[in-house]
Amino acid sequence: MDGFLFQATIYLATAVIAVPIAARLGLGSVLGYLAAGILIGPVTGLVGSETQDLQHFAEFGVVMMLFLIGLELEPRALWDMRHRLLGLGGLQVVLSSAALMGIAMAYGVPWGTSLAIGLSLSLSSTAIVLQTLSEKGLMQTGGGRSVFSVLLTQDIAVIPILAFLPLLAATLPVGILPDGSISIDPGTVEKAHDTADHAGGSGHHGTISLVEGLPAWGVTLVTIAAIASIIIVGVFFMRPVFRFIHSAHLREMYTALALLIVVGISFLMTIVGLSPALGAFLAGVVLASSEFRHELETDLEPFKGLLLGLFFITVGAGINFTLFFGDWALILGMALLVILIKGMILYGLALVFKIKGRDRWLFSLGLAQAGEFGFVLISFSVATDVMPRDIAETLLLVVALSMLITPLLFILYEMISRRIDDQGALAADEIDEQGPVIIAGVGRFGQIVNRLVQANGFNTVVLDTNPATIALMRRFGFKAYLGDPSRPDVLRKAGIKEASVLVVALDDREATIRLIQYARKERPDLHIVSRAYDRTQVYRHFRAGSNDIVRELFDSSLRAGRYVLENMGLSSYEAAEAERMFFAHDRVSLRELADLWDPDIPMAQNKAYVARAKELAADLETAILEKMAAEEQNKSG
Repeated sequence: MDGFLFQATIYLATAVIAVPIAARLGLGSVLGYLAAGILIGPVTGLVGSETQDLQHFAEFGVVMMLFLIGLELEPRALWDMRHRLLGLGGLQVVLSSAALMGIAMAYGVPWGTSLAIGLSLSLSSTAIVLQTLSEKGLMQTGGGRSVFSVLLTQDIAVIPILAFLPLLAATLPVGILPDGSISIDPGTVEKAHDTADHAGGSGHHGTISLVEGLPAWGVTLVTIAAIASIIIVGVFFMRPVFRFIHSAHLREMYTALALLIVVGISFLMTIVGLSPALGAFLAGVVLASSEFRHELETDLEPFKGLLLGLFFITVGAGINFTLFFGDWALILGMALLVILIKGMILYGLALVFKIKGRDRWLFSLGLAQAGEFGFVLISFSVATDVMPRDIAETLLLVVALSMLITPLLFILYEMISRRIDDQGALAADEIDEQGPVIIAGVGRFGQIVNRLVQANGFNTVVLDTNPATIALMRRFGFKAYLGDPSRPDVLRKAGIKEASVLVVALDDREATIRLIQYARKERPDLHIVSRAYDRTQVYRHFRAGSNDIVRELFDSSLRAGRYVLENMGLSSYEAAEAERMFFAHDRVSLRELADLWDPDIPMAQNKAYVARAKELAADLETAILEKMAAEEQNKSG
């Protein structure tokens, strides 16, 4: 027990320290977990052989991940994306796998193992790429949307790949001898066949099997029945089960049910000889349109994150640095070769699908690395005897190195994008009219502003980078232009030189600051109304030059508070007056505190700021009490 607690403390403490550091450096949580594993494994030797057992347990996090991916993908959404998923994403997986498989076969690796290598290295890092795209504000560009489509295809492709890999176990297991030749161990062929027949999603041999000894047609019927049962239970029985759980009024029962769904489906898939991940993904898609989807996501997300984190830590702890330093040039060269081959294929696909300029380079460089699913597929290939351990250890190093290189690829993209024509930026519509009000960003906030202003007879020029949003507005009869409002040329065409008011309602906080600063510099007399996320953003907008700053949820929260006061016994007038006083006091407070706010000091550690905030809060309470006393006196008088 003491040993277990010590190991748990080591794993958790290292993750808690390493992952936040990696996130703050912009490297992503996956690389943080890998670094944590490297630190406690090869570097310090704090953990040892138990990492293999932990890795089998942590692989269950992959099953949960795929269940959650399924929850996000309704069947209709998958159908609507079919052309981009099957075309762009499908070709990327197929061509990359084929090219990498061909290189492996050229070095004498049998075709089955070569195919497993190609499939494992063809998948990119969803975690690193999506996080980087979000941080750099590239998700809404053409290249960002194309990257997302390919990543989604890859996530879905993991399911059939996991189901397919055990079939390759009939290939003779091989190993690389010191002289570079290939060794084949015929004695393990029987074991490989046995693994192919009985492997589940995690690679463990089950003690129970519903298909053992059945003829081929019997196995097919049992498999179809298992899949059909998941669909039927998900469609017809989950709603009554959730109502039954709800009647207990115990929060932990929802978590227990969510775990039961994933564990039960995994067990069912295992005993019929299929991958648990396949069943979990299918169940997720079936439940994607359920009203309980968000409940399931909330309950399983922490388990998925911790188990995946544990899995990546064990991968890092298991990296053979003796092997790396024994021939570091070869292994680094293999990692760069994988990036080069995938990058060339991605660039070719970008040409075929007419992805231009910066977007083409973002698409090509952003997906060129191998990804976290490569760890899963390589480990699974070893467990099912498709790939020998010595090759797998080398490939794990290649995958890890390619992921470590990913931040450098995005830096390279930024260098290239500054030197090429801006063909890949989102092509703006030709703006054919101008108005006194420019609305930059037309989400839920901007739409309300636009409707109110237009309803009162004023013309607006609406700009947004999201084609779907622009198309939706046009469908309902509102004129809007596709274009990036943070670009000076787009603003000039929209009439920034003559406009009276600029409304800034962008989701990208940094782009919002840049836009406000540019507009204030170009037009010192322009009235700028901006939307801010929180109090800190209010201060930043104020410093940038915004005139009126609206905090998200502030006005709606005030109205909700007024309703509470009315239902606590205050009259409508008294509640409205309390709301008005709070609003007026908050405006004055923000203006005073903005002068004390220092962007380099956290607000809680800014002593002058905290002291004045306390004084202002006390002033508000005193003002309300004085007003209540005065009203009571007027009533009695």
